[in-house]
Amino acid sequence: MLVSASMACASRGAVVETANVAPLAAFERRIAPFEVQDESGERYDFPFLGGFSVPRPQLVDIDSDGDDDLFPQETSGAVALFENVGPPGVARFAWRTGRYGDLDVGEWFRFADIDADGDPDLMGEARFSMIRIWQNVGGAAEARFEILADTLRDTVGEPIFADRQSVPNVFDLDCDGRLDLLLGRVDGTVTRYESAAAGQDGAPRFEHVADRFEGIEIIGQITPSARHGANTLVLFDIDADGDADLFWGDFFEPGLLLIENRGTCPEFSLRSQPTPFPPADPLVTSGYNAATFGDVDGDDDLDLVVGVLGGAFNPIRTTADNLYWLEREGTLWRLRTRRLLSQVDIGSESASAIGDLDADGDLDVLLANKIDPADPRTARIYRFENIGTADRPVLRRRDALPIEGLFHYAPALADIDGDGDLDLVLGTWNEGVWLHRNTGTPAEPRFEEAGTLLVDLTRGSHATPALGDADGDGDLDLLVGESSGELNVYENEGTSKEPRFVLVSDTFQGIDAGRRSNPALADLDGDGALDLILGGESGEITFRRGLGRRGTIAFASGSSTLRVTDGLAAASFGDLDGDGDPDLLVGGLGGGLWFYENGGR
Repeated sequence: MLVSASMACASRGAVVETANVAPLAAFERRIAPFEVQDESGERYDFPFLGGFSVPRPQLVDIDSDGDDDLFPQETSGAVALFENVGPPGVARFAWRTGRYGDLDVGEWFRFADIDADGDPDLMGEARFSMIRIWQNVGGAAEARFEILADTLRDTVGEPIFADRQSVPNVFDLDCDGRLDLLLGRVDGTVTRYESAAAGQDGAPRFEHVADRFEGIEIIGQITPSARHGANTLVLFDIDADGDADLFWGDFFEPGLLLIENRGTCPEFSLRSQPTPFPPADPLVTSGYNAATFGDVDGDDDLDLVVGVLGGAFNPIRTTADNLYWLEREGTLWRLRTRRLLSQVDIGSESASAIGDLDADGDLDVLLANKIDPADPRTARIYRFENIGTADRPVLRRRDALPIEGLFHYAPALADIDGDGDLDLVLGTWNEGVWLHRNTGTPAEPRFEEAGTLLVDLTRGSHATPALGDADGDGDLDLLVGESSGELNVYENEGTSKEPRFVLVSDTFQGIDAGRRSNPALADLDGDGALDLILGGESGEITFRRGLGRRGTIAFASGSSTLRVTDGLAAASFGDLDGDGDPDLLVGGLGGGLWFYENGGR
């Protein structure tokens, strides 16, 4: 959405307006604009996908071309599509969209043939905790979805409620030609409905059958008397005996449970005790596992894809490695990867900084996280070195910087002491903003903590710094975002070599990102003044034209807005592709990076 306003005069701390505020319209998302490598030199397939922390996957042949496509849901309200494009025996996916069909599926989704016409329809959450159904009106080869029932109802017209964080399923369990709807409950039981005649509006109706289906009751592992919590239900005939078995993933369960159907249509009770799956080598994760079965690599045998949402068993450790692919080999299952879709991902809540860290004429990237998956005692800052050239970049992940002990790192790079090399200014969760001086050389930086806070917030947490000459007087000023969403502005009343940052306002010009403000400074309109780009918890960034003059920091009230991630947009700018204009890197909740190419030259 682009919004324009008229021009008015600029004054210190005042809200001013301007026209033609549309620079963000020039930025276009790219998933793989250039090569990015992991620490071993392997190329990421989808480097700027943004990272996964809670992927909910499903495999379904959405285009009827004979192979299973992958639909992962990482955030509420959106499902991505990766088309299966690999030849037989090779798992290869191509990213098609991050918001399939612009369908708002709420907290969960499930493909199923609701109308029995041979193609997949779709179920999802209608906020909050109700069920919506989309009918596939496009057919098997070219799916197109229209709402069939905005709220699924039972045979007496009452809405059917699903526990919001749980993923239900539908299947004809009793072989009578009618779909059964199974809802996992937070007490470890399963509620069953069965489809009945459609209502007067043509939408399907479901008849309530049981609140304790087959006597299933999952007991918690942490405390024997505890019931389970949020869960996922999958129905699949794992033993090829002609009936569907039940798979249960749960917040309080470290793996995936199989409840075998020992009858025909169906019998899960008595002898069918929940057992960890796979039986010979059970999956063990941080908990709350979402499973889907299909043929990932087109070799005509069964594969299992599991998204790890993270439950009661240290979810920090699976904020990066959380999309498992297991392949069946005879009676055994072999783990192929914990990252089916390879991408830059260092955990969760990432923030980046761009600069030439080794003085070789091209731009490198720092990427920081909230808490490191490998060490929950600290956040980390990872360096991605450009081993290519300025106009043909190749980024390779290197070791983390030797900086530790705090959380929610937010880096910024600038020559703060005027000695010709880049220093590191670092925002933290509750310790304000720290300075790490570069005591090495421009080609071989070594960052050492200065010993005292550069600035401490007057209130709030989650300090996110940005540096630049915002008032055009030749030295660096400091902007800091924080948890309230407002903007702290510090003017440099020292010099370019000995800065002294003085607070102008902690609610500067009433600018507010809503929650978790993340400022960046860049001259996007080419007028010589630094503009303000402000991200926030909503996943949007807002551009405000810089109107700073010597000794005055000011930004226009007229703005343009771009939705860049699915949450917590933390922007940084640099000409990464060497074409003469600044590109946009955005960190977010998933722990990776989103890349937006500047096409506005």
